[in-house]
Amino acid sequence: MKKQVYKLLHSKFFIKLIYALIVLNVISLILESYKEINAAYKGFFHYFEIISVTIFTIEYLARLWTSDFNKSYTGKPFKKRIQFFFSTLGLVDLIAIVPFYLPFLFVFDLRVVRILRLFRLLRVFKLGRYSKSLKTITSILKETKSELTITLFVTFILLVLSSTLMFYIEHDAQPEKFASIGHSFWWAIATLTTVGYGDVYPITAMGKFLSAIIALIGIGFIALPTGIISSAFIEKIQKQKKVIKACKCPNCGTEF
Repeated sequence: MKKQVYKLLHSKFFIKLIYALIVLNVISLILESYKEINAAYKGFFHYFEIISVTIFTIEYLARLWTSDFNKSYTGKPFKKRIQFFFSTLGLVDLIAIVPFYLPFLFVFDLRVVRILRLFRLLRVFKLGRYSKSLKTITSILKETKSELTITLFVTFILLVLSSTLMFYIEHDAQPEKFASIGHSFWWAIATLTTVGYGDVYPITAMGKFLSAIIALIGIGFIALPTGIISSAFIEKIQKQKKVIKACKCPNCGTEF
């Protein structure tokens, strides 16, 4: 019976069912944000949430129960269940359903309940188990982790330096907007990313000069992670599309 359940969890029908349910949950969360729609269909949203959580809960428990059939885990059945429990997808599945049950176990303030309801959006990450595209993106991020880490570290240092310099340059002229290095950090992020919200900006000549330099540097630094991910993504897609068809000569074994 356990083996049949494991096969069902990995069947195309069940995968499509969960896929559709996740998408419908995201749509439901968006529609609930409209007061008119929420007021008119509040009961429907409530029962749909109960049905969704019930299905997700059964799916999670079934995956935990049948995890000893998963060849990616090693050891005895109990150890395999522990490995599934602490796996990325296992934790995503758990976080997607736990917030629904917490208000029944503990008394929360209404604001906390609203925050817990936002965790329903994490159900979209369950698509990582079924979506080939998300799996490709995840593998690309893992492969380029070292390059991205170096780039982000250098960017962080640049943010700290620029915000510190701007604090000492603009503090006397704008003590409210550049009250501390932390306040200047927001300006540094907006400038380095070349977003430029316009809520905080320098007014001194030295501050404007520094801002221009940071903006020019930001163009190059922001493009670095994009270039790294883009090149890795193109390389990954090309590998997936490439089909190697080799024939061997029955006499000499030469491939051609």
